[in-house]
Amino acid sequence: MPAFSLSRSITINASPEAVYAVVRDFRRWPEWSPWLIAEPDCSVDVAADGNSYTWDGTIVGSGAMRIEREETNQRIEYELTFLKPWKSVSSVSFSFEANGSGTQATWTMDGSLPFFLFWMKKMMTAMIRMDYDRGLNMLKDLVESGGVPSKLDFPSAENQPEIQYIGVRTNCTLADIGPSMGADFTTLKDALSDAGVKPSGHPFSIYHKFDMVKGFTEYTAAVPVAEVPSSLPANVTAGALESHSTYRVAHTGPYRHIGNAWAAGMMRERAKVFKKNKRLHPYEVYENEPGSAPENELETTIHFPIA
Repeated sequence: MPAFSLSRSITINASPEAVYAVVRDFRRWPEWSPWLIAEPDCSVDVAADGNSYTWDGTIVGSGAMRIEREETNQRIEYELTFLKPWKSVSSVSFSFEANGSGTQATWTMDGSLPFFLFWMKKMMTAMIRMDYDRGLNMLKDLVESGGVPSKLDFPSAENQPEIQYIGVRTNCTLADIGPSMGADFTTLKDALSDAGVKPSGHPFSIYHKFDMVKGFTEYTAAVPVAEVPSSLPANVTAGALESHSTYRVAHTGPYRHIGNAWAAGMMRERAKVFKKNKRLHPYEVYENEPGSAPENELETTIHFPIA
């Protein structure tokens, strides 16, 4: 059985007692779980003694988690059993350590994949690592502010007309994607201003490659235009998205939680809710922009072109 091990940490501005209390309460896991947020209607059943819970969903599969050992306010160890989409058992733990005026929360997993999925070990480890990061970021918000500003909606599939745009194509690490995109959209804004052309719609980003194992992405930051300017800077190109249909996931909240929408869409693809169009790349549309709305009200729609 291909074994894997991973550990992710975050510093939360609260006491170990406060962080432990939230993590210990399985009834609160739907508020910050990186998987349960992807399927709000998933069935979750917490045992009467509060020491275990089971879940059963069409998107996130089914399984159970049970507390094996714990040290109050310091550490919790679990047995995690997956039943669907395949059977496996993993050891999971949370530790809570005072760090200055806050707490370093560390989430670990030691598990294995079925033998026939040996080729997925690196990808699966990278996916779970990103899931853990999403969950820890939501846990931090929940403990510090009392809620998680990340809401998902799943509008019906939509037909998209052809979109003409100008864009900047960039390669960068996943860690640098925020400042990289900020610089690219500034370049596009300046190019349109110099040409005296106004955008014809909301800005968006097309993701050509997304390598979770190596931690990099290749994307095009784009602004739709009714007519391409006759003169563009050397690093700005023109292009068009052909007419197509998309499966959509709408996210409301800060960009730091946008991964929840991408994960929810990819989970639905794996669950065969939709069949992706292999010729067209997925993209995200920024329905409003920082500065025009509070951070918690930023609206982003992820489009997965479908066959």
